[in-house]
Amino acid sequence: MPGADSERPMRADARRNYERIVATAKDLFTAQGADVPLDDVAKKAGVGAGTLYRHFPTREKLFEAVYRDEIEVLADRAYVLHDELPPWEALEAWLGEQVTWVVERHKLATILKESIDSGSETFQYCQVRLREAVGVLVDAAAGLIRPDVAGPDVLRLGHGAGMAVRNCSPEDGKRVLTVILDGLRA
Repeated sequence: MPGADSERPMRADARRNYERIVATAKDLFTAQGADVPLDDVAKKAGVGAGTLYRHFPTREKLFEAVYRDEIEVLADRAYVLHDELPPWEALEAWLGEQVTWVVERHKLATILKESIDSGSETFQYCQVRLREAVGVLVDAAAGLIRPDVAGPDVLRLGHGAGMAVRNCSPEDGKRVLTVILDGLRA
């Protein structure tokens, strides 16, 4: 999260640089792996190496920023779907998006998780952020889903489904998701 460690908000140009660096790093880590030179990230982002290192003094700090960004997008989708769709449809849509995210971001997520300590502030923040987001969907679907289902259950099911179908056809993925959703119904 930009400016999380500073006491004053980032200037607009610094925020733009930060966001460009994170987006570029995400693309390069996905395409080339975790060992991509940080100077390549800076060059492709259109910033100097000093700008990159001012925002991210270590490779791990850049990994953490990319991971947070990925989780923020996924969590924010839960709130958008909650506001736009009826409860069951919102839960169904978000679970589908989570499965797709796991399938499409598996390589990147593996790189990031291997680089971030599971006890770190970033990892803990991301877990809480996702649990709160999916909790909103689960709470809204009360009465439509089994009463013994909690947000973390939905997260685990979505992650497991994504891992299970990442090398399958889209039809197989949809079938697995349908089985999970049927199992969640009250």
